[in-house]
Amino acid sequence: MDINGDGQITELDMAPLGYPEIPEINYGIGLSAGYKGFDASVFLQGLARESFWIDPKATAPFRRYLYSDEVFAPGTILQNQVIKAYADSYWSEENRDVYALWPRLSPEGGNANNEQYSTWFMRDGTFLRLKQVELGYTLPQHVIKRINAQRLRVYFNGTNLLTWSKFKLWDVEMAGNGLGYPVQRVFNIGAQLSF
Repeated sequence: MDINGDGQITELDMAPLGYPEIPEINYGIGLSAGYKGFDASVFLQGLARESFWIDPKATAPFRRYLYSDEVFAPGTILQNQVIKAYADSYWSEENRDVYALWPRLSPEGGNANNEQYSTWFMRDGTFLRLKQVELGYTLPQHVIKRINAQRLRVYFNGTNLLTWSKFKLWDVEMAGNGLGYPVQRVFNIGAQLSF
């Protein structure tokens, strides 16, 4: 968009977009309940009013990264994977989809126009995550007195079980780098025994 009205689209037409990359709202809520021998706790965590940009330099296919202290043979490609989302939706001469996720696949040198910050790569970073759930059951005294125990509780817990977000390409907490290491989902089963 020609913001300054000079009839050309240049760097002078850049303007702030979206929300900050540091979320304006962080929140969490925890709930716990118990009934007879059963207990449950839930923790939800999220953030709002945050934007991020898909980082074309970090996620671009066929990109070569050279570091000053490393020497590689000519023609060495250090990253040649293509994110599935890009492989499924990119502009080409055969597929002139103007709404394709990746504007155009380019060889190793890349296309500088594909790496500009714009609304095309801007995403809503808002999410709500079911961060922690624990379900437990404490066995009654008449059952555990046979093993001379004071208390026996069995439980199941899980971490990072569900995420609600408008962003669906990869874990929203990874922000613009879809090739990073995602948040892990963890399950545990255990017992607490007191004598």
